[in-house]
Amino acid sequence: MSFKSHSEIVFTDKFNTNTNWKMITDQVMGGISQGQFNYQKIGNDNAVVLTGSVSTKNNGGFIQIRRNLNNINLNKVNKVTINAKGNNEKYFIHLRTTFTVLPWQYYQHSFTVQKDFKNFILPIRNFKKSGFLLPDKINPKNIKSIGIVAFGRDYKAELIVKEISFVK
Repeated sequence: MSFKSHSEIVFTDKFNTNTNWKMITDQVMGGISQGQFNYQKIGNDNAVVLTGSVSTKNNGGFIQIRRNLNNINLNKVNKVTINAKGNNEKYFIHLRTTFTVLPWQYYQHSFTVQKDFKNFILPIRNFKKSGFLLPDKINPKNIKSIGIVAFGRDYKAELIVKEISFVK
């Protein structure tokens, strides 16, 4: 299902195999979480499936897939929309901007999936900054990447996403 309301979609990723997502885990900083992702066909739709084991041991606690949004004009976007399902767990969207210089800086918004696909609407103004050094609010024109993240506690991740969009 697509988001075809009165809003205008500025950018959509429907997860064909040519998309630019990359796996990042807390192993980059000594953690032990493990994850993987792959592209699947679900009905007539493409999807990305993120699975793994999130562990907070060794100061860890995340697995994520991230893509750069370079050369995409997000100047007037108001929200991120996502169509996802999974294992009844909480996941996050992380946005990085020109101000999130350090690896542990981001803006985040949570969503909790269930066994059936659901559309989530995440207003940009409701994303929370990860640290006090960042501006309180995101200026959409400064967004440079988006991450789909299993984060913050010990659990098994199983998240399936059909579509993610930036919407005016």
